[in-house]
Amino acid sequence: MQDIGMQFHIRCQAGDVGRYCFLPGDPGRCEAIASYFDDPVHIGMNREYNIYTGTLLGEKVSVCSTGIGGPSAAIAMEELAAIGTDTFIRIGTCGGIDLEVLPGDVVVATGAIRFEHTSMEYAPIEFPAVPDFDVTAALKAASETLGYRTHTGVVQCKDAFYGQHAPEKSPVYYELQQKWEAWKRLGVKASEMESAALFVVASALGVRCGSCFHAVWNQEREKLGMAMPMSEDTTGAIKVGIEAMKLLIAADQAK
Repeated sequence: MQDIGMQFHIRCQAGDVGRYCFLPGDPGRCEAIASYFDDPVHIGMNREYNIYTGTLLGEKVSVCSTGIGGPSAAIAMEELAAIGTDTFIRIGTCGGIDLEVLPGDVVVATGAIRFEHTSMEYAPIEFPAVPDFDVTAALKAASETLGYRTHTGVVQCKDAFYGQHAPEKSPVYYELQQKWEAWKRLGVKASEMESAALFVVASALGVRCGSCFHAVWNQEREKLGMAMPMSEDTTGAIKVGIEAMKLLIAADQAK
């Protein structure tokens, strides 16, 4: 690829971003995350990549949106890592699968099902999509300390949003429905679209990554007439991510 003096998609260069970075999917969520930084500055936006940089505990931190799905998330991580970022926290949304996951709860991923394709270009399917242990422990501790209903466990990642929500429309409906039943029987907590790719790419690049999610809805509860009102306020997950990053920064500073 031609050298344009900066990363091709995120349009950043060394010095623009910090060692620590948050990865929401929604570009509109970046300003809310950056509001917790000290002295946040809007670095710029290109395509789905909206970037702010500031500080936490005196360390440079950034937030970069990834858009929807594994391909664009992997691009963000690749290009951020190329200019010095080595610790990532995805702050996202998810749909509950386990009946115990209620709208508004926080889910911290301990692993991800690779029901997507991006990760296949980084590791064979036998390689597990798992987050960094220290990042995951910080997310769990932060969520519990802040008093949120917190779930830890495996999440399912897919490429097609409507493959989950309208599988009967797909010519391969039988496979989608059978796999979904397997996820339920295996105790999978929730479904989202980026973490499997991010965890595998992080392993390939030698960087740290973890994920926390705001549960928007639980379609399995809805099927049983147990659903609660949809919850789209991601403030809780954002606070969890911020506090977890502070824990990681403090631990790094103490080394």
